[in-house]
This record gives sequence, structure tokens and C-alpha cells, in this order.
Amino acid sequence: MAIKPEKFDALVKKLENFSKHHPGYYRLQVALWAILGYAYIFLVLVGLLAVVGLIVSFFIFYRAVNTGLLNLLVMLLIPVSLILKSLWVTFPKPKGVKLSRRQSPQLFALVDELTTALQAPKFHNILLDREFNAAVVQIPRLGIFGWPKNYLLLGLPLMQSLSLPQLKAVLAHELGHLSGNHSSFAGWIYRIRQTWMQIYEQFHQNEQQDASVLFNGFLNWYWPSFNAYSFVLARMSEYEADRCAKQLAGAKNTADALINIAVKSCFLENSFWIDIQKQIVHQAEPPENIYVSMLTSLQSPISEENSQQWLEQALMEKTQNTDTHPCLTERLEALGYSDSIDRILKLFYIKAIQTPAAEQLLGTSLKKFTIEFSRDWKAEASTSWRQHYAYLQETKCKLEALEQKTQTQTLNEQQAWDRAYYTLELQGEEAAVPCLKIALEQYPDCVEANYTLGRILLKQSDEAGIELVEKAIAQKRDWVIPGCELIYNFLDKTGRTEEANNYQKQAEQHYQILLESKQERSIITKHDRFKPHSLEALEIARIKQKIVSISQIKEVYLVEKVLAHFPEDRCLILGIIRKQKFIESEDVNQKLLDRLIEQLKFLEIDYILVILNDRRFSNLKKKIRQIDRSVLLRH
Repeated sequence: MAIKPEKFDALVKKLENFSKHHPGYYRLQVALWAILGYAYIFLVLVGLLAVVGLIVSFFIFYRAVNTGLLNLLVMLLIPVSLILKSLWVTFPKPKGVKLSRRQSPQLFALVDELTTALQAPKFHNILLDREFNAAVVQIPRLGIFGWPKNYLLLGLPLMQSLSLPQLKAVLAHELGHLSGNHSSFAGWIYRIRQTWMQIYEQFHQNEQQDASVLFNGFLNWYWPSFNAYSFVLARMSEYEADRCAKQLAGAKNTADALINIAVKSCFLENSFWIDIQKQIVHQAEPPENIYVSMLTSLQSPISEENSQQWLEQALMEKTQNTDTHPCLTERLEALGYSDSIDRILKLFYIKAIQTPAAEQLLGTSLKKFTIEFSRDWKAEASTSWRQHYAYLQETKCKLEALEQKTQTQTLNEQQAWDRAYYTLELQGEEAAVPCLKIALEQYPDCVEANYTLGRILLKQSDEAGIELVEKAIAQKRDWVIPGCELIYNFLDKTGRTEEANNYQKQAEQHYQILLESKQERSIITKHDRFKPHSLEALEIARIKQKIVSISQIKEVYLVEKVLAHFPEDRCLILGIIRKQKFIESEDVNQKLLDRLIEQLKFLEIDYILVILNDRRFSNLKKKIRQIDRSVLLRH
């Protein structure tokens, strides 16, 4: 069971304080948690194998087969094989173009230099990809037992955004996590943490059912706890990695790299890709040389206004306990840049890079990679691009019709919102704001207009967006969590942490209610209460039409469950009494349920199907039969 966010935050603060005053004891605690993970696995496995060995020895010694012991042996071998299979979990290899030493000798020479200086393990592969990122990935070939295969991932856009000294700082930071001479203990914990994180995510993403209950139970308890205890060390490792970068590339290059990355990632997200998306309105096919355009833009200077705005946003962000990376301001301070934000903004202006690291390290291969990445991107984007182009052409026609209509009459609420939404889709946020304001002047309670305008205003650092988002989520519960997240991010970035936390708590409470509501609508208990259904005659006729032809059905009952959460959204109970035969297969009920689910998939209402023949539901059958108009069908 995961630690709740507020408890996790409190524990992190406690451990950060403890690690400062008692670093030795703190590291001992983390080490014990790390060892516990291995110890548990070995103890369970050795214990099971020992019992298996004893049983096999008994068979060999007495030369006889005992049925009971044989059954026990089979029962023990199953969890043994499942645990071994679970431990041998495989991880997907990182994707990218594999670089060779002959192809990029300067890059490999730089990596060799840093690897030697930091006493870091050698890389088995250096991959070039299309992401704005750089990372070290270790794939454990023996699952939890380690023996990692090391990958260095380099994003071509990132390499184009930095000078060679700045990229050297980034690489030194990444290799610093694996450094052998800068806190080998932290490096060991870092590798164990990464391995357990991958194993935990692998089990839960794939929902593997072949792991033993014993192992899954331990994993669900162990990883959140180990994560909490190792979190502080992982954050300390980020500072340690920055110190490695400072030592090998210099403080200024390291700081410049951090700032360049912060600003140019904003440029890609808020300018470059938005401009590309705008092209869909006018052209049916995606652009040919997307990465040629991107690399040119990343090498060029960013306007002083935008660079100041994006850097200021990055400097205003606070360190969160959802990520081991400290915020930009704290990382700069650790590097020796303790100036005020205004001072940093004046010192750093994102100028054009004369010779990007990509050109220096990839040489003549750069053009080939740019063309290849552009071709791959176009192939992946073509289908969705054409579909969106067709949609926008249709939207364009609808917007033109609405604009003409505004010349002669007042639009109704739906039309006013459609006009604003179509403008947003075709022309962007800036053009949509006047339409949204007009819609809200006419229809102040329009949920969609309130939420959309609120989101845009918060993005523009306008506090007026809070009231609009609040008004929207008060009317539409599906938007409570994303709405609270919008307001939380705005308040957190402006340093209003206490106010921001209130919205985080509101989102968490709403999420808990949603979980309880989902559970309430998925099961029936002996404590449930029921009432007559409220379906219209046409809906009843459609249900009857779908199930009347199923010969196995004897009776059908329909009622509604009385709900504690969101009672306005009804939950139907369809109780089925099946015709019984003298000889029946064990899965007869399940087969009937599967068929009914297929027949009733048109229903857009929450419902629960239950076969009332089962003795466990005898009380439920009595309850349902007593409800008015509960009989839906009788053969």
C-alpha cells in the first residue's frame, strides 16, 4: 500500500533533517532497507527449495511415493517457479539509433574522458533519439539480481540546444549518478532504487497474475517504504551529480546548461510545436523536414521577452516531493549562484549558439540523422495529421456559419460555446479569449467557457482564472481533479504553498470519493437498499428485446440501488433467474453473464448483473422481488 502524499512529505522532511544531523545513521537505515529487499527474496526462495529438497530426498531414500507428499511437492513447485519467473522480469530496451565509435569518434572520446574521470561503468550502447533529454539507463539482465547493461541516451534536440562545454556538464551530471569515486554508496542505492522502481512499475503496469501472492504482497509493501527512505538520498545524489558536472565542466557551463534546458524546453512546448500544430489548418500533409526546422530554431536566439518569461517561470518553481530533482533555483544556488532572481535574469540571456554540440560531436552524420528523424516523425504523424486536418476543415465551415449567424441573431448557450471552442481549435488561445468572454457575458454559468477561459488565464499568470475554474468544477465533478491541479500549479509557482496544498487536499478527497463511488457501483452486499427503477418505457423495451431470445433465462428483475455517492447517477441491478438443468457445467453462470454483457453493451448507465440462482443471493432475491415494478420478464 502506497504512503499517502502528506505522510510521504512529512517523512521526507523528517529524514532530510535527520540525514543532515546524523548522516551515518541515515545511510545505515537506507542500507538496511536495501538489504531487506534481497534478504526477503532469498529467504522465501531458499525456504521453499529446502522443503522441496526434503520431499525429494524422502522419495529417494524410501523409494516410495506418498500421495500426500507428492501433492505437497506440486503445490510448492508452483510458487517456486512463479517467484523465479517474477524475479526474471524483463525490461524493454531503450529506443534510439545506436551510435558507433567510428561514426562519432569525438562523442565517444568525450564519454570515455568523463567515464574515466568519474570511475563510472562503461556504456554498452550510446543511443541517439528524438527527445529533448539525456539519460543513463541501466537494464538489469538478471532482474532484481542486477548485472546491468548500461545505455546512454542522447536527445538530438538537446545536443543542438547546448554548446559542447554545456553538454559536457549534462553528461558529467548523468555519469555522476554512476560515479565510483563520488559516493559509491549513493551510486549503489541509486542503482538499486532504479531496479526496484522498474520492477514495481513492470508488475503493476502489466498486472501480472503469475507472481505469488507472497511476493506481490511484499513488493506492494516494500517499494513504497524503500522509496520513501531512499528518496532523500536520491535527491542528495542529484546535488552530487551536479558537483561532478561542476568539477569537470565548470560552474558556469553547468549553470548555463541548466538554464538553457529550462528555457528551450519551454520554447519547444510553448512555441515550436504550437506553430507546427497551426499548420494543420492549411496543409493536409505534415511538414517534410520537421527536425531541420527544429534544429535551426534551437540554434537561433530566443527573444529576450520570451527567454525572460520562461526563465522566470522556471526560477519560481519550488522543489516538490513528487520528484527527486531539486528546483532550478536550488540547483543554481548549490553551484554558487546565490544571486536574486532578478540578478540571474539579467545575467543569463539565451543567445544563439555559434557551434552546437550536435554539430561538433556528430559531424557529417548530423544531416543523415536529421533526415531520418524527420522521416520517422512524418510517418508516425501522417494518419493523425490527415484526420485532424479533415476535422479542422469541417470545424472551419461550422465556425463560418456561426459567425454569419451572429450578424442577425443572438446565439444560444451551446452555439456561443461552440463559437469560442471552434475559434480555439482553429486560431489558438489568444483569439479565443474574446469569444469566451462574450459567451460568459451572455451565459455566466456556461461550464465549458468558465473552465476554458480559467485555464487560459492561469496559463497567462492571471489570478482571475481561479474563480472561473472553481465555478466550473463546482458544476462538473469530472473536472474537479484536473481543475484543482490547474489552480495548485498556479499557486505553487507563485510561492503560495499553503493555498496550493488546500487544492491538493480537495483533489485527494474527491479522488477518494470517486473510488468509493466506483466500488459502490460494482458490488452488491447484504446491507444494500433498493428502490423501483426509473427507466422510460422505451429503454425497458430495448432491454427486453436484447435478452428475450436467451432461452436460458427464466425471470428477469430490474431495480435501482440506493446510492450514498452521486445518487443522481442511477445504478441498475439486473437480477437473472436461470433455468436449471439436472447436469450443468461449473461455468454455466459465467457464460450466461458474458453473453448478457455482450447483449447489453448499449446501456449507457451503470448496472450490475447478478445470477440469483446462487444460494448466496437468496436474501437478495427476496429483497428484489419485494420492490414495486421489479419484474421485467418471465418465461
